[in-house]
Amino acid sequence: MLPDSTSSSTAVVRRIITTVLFFATVSLSCFVLYRASNSVGLRFLNSFEPSPPSFTYVTSPVHEEAAQDSDENRLDRVLKDASMQDRTVIITTLNEAWAAPNSIVDLFLESFRIGDHTSRLLNHLVIIALDGKTFSHCMVVHTHCFALVTKGVDFSQEAYFMTPDYLKMMWRRIDFLRSVLEMGYNFVFTDADIMWFRDPFPRFYTDADFQIACDRYYGNPVDLVNNIPNGGFNFVKSNNRSIAFYEFWYSSRNTYPGLHDQDVLNKIKNDSFITKIGLKMKFLNTVYFGGFCEPSKDFNQVCTMHANCCYGLDSKLQDLRIMLQDWKQFMSLPPYLKRSSMPSWRVPKNCRLVGFFS
Repeated sequence: MLPDSTSSSTAVVRRIITTVLFFATVSLSCFVLYRASNSVGLRFLNSFEPSPPSFTYVTSPVHEEAAQDSDENRLDRVLKDASMQDRTVIITTLNEAWAAPNSIVDLFLESFRIGDHTSRLLNHLVIIALDGKTFSHCMVVHTHCFALVTKGVDFSQEAYFMTPDYLKMMWRRIDFLRSVLEMGYNFVFTDADIMWFRDPFPRFYTDADFQIACDRYYGNPVDLVNNIPNGGFNFVKSNNRSIAFYEFWYSSRNTYPGLHDQDVLNKIKNDSFITKIGLKMKFLNTVYFGGFCEPSKDFNQVCTMHANCCYGLDSKLQDLRIMLQDWKQFMSLPPYLKRSSMPSWRVPKNCRLVGFFS
């Protein structure tokens, strides 16, 4: 007896279902095996990737190069936005200790605002943040900010003078400034504990590649023997001579281990290499670029005042506040009194100069 149509249809359906399940099982097994082998292969390849360099955050060599290009492009955009027509920028570096509210950065920015025609210079100031929190705060208080975070080094806390962290911070700064020169930008580097009271550009030498403020100035801008430079304020033009000089300066940290950038500069300023590359170095007069080491005595000529020769953040803050009060009082005088009066700074008061010079 022939099977009826219902039985025949049921058999066909069963064969179709069996076939579909068979192919589905095979496909799923292949997919699982492929994923497992692919994962093993990736882990195997990754085991041969090189360790990342100290200033990068990725492991893949291709991605590393892209990230470095991206960082350089971001820096170039920040510098370009802040630069003057001749590609000159003003640069300062900050960490969390100096960027906290009511700390150094607030006084630094205030000095530009209350100075004599200095507020416009804020348009050309780039703040280099040495940690993430400082960068976030910078974006709130200023326009041009760039994050320079060094992997494996915490620059957020106050770096006490001549400690290992202080030395790392100072030398990281020199290396960074070299890269700015290589990108074709001139710069005025300024520590954030320098108050800007007048536009310094009219007081800069037009024929110098590298000019720097002094802790002690002995009356001659080309006196390499006696003038004692201070690395916290300098104006540098971008050219082959200045780039070679910064490379030499940075590499000299190995020749003089344990010294900071300023002391090393004092060691190498007479080196024959400087003459060989033709670098023209000049020292800035403390009449215009003063500090606690050697204060500018003329309020009518002073451009900047530096809280140098001073240990400790609290001491700096107290004396900088007094300095700003002295300046405000001077600026409130009528023009004839400004010219005829002989005001003097009430600082250094909390900062002591003992031990800085013999």
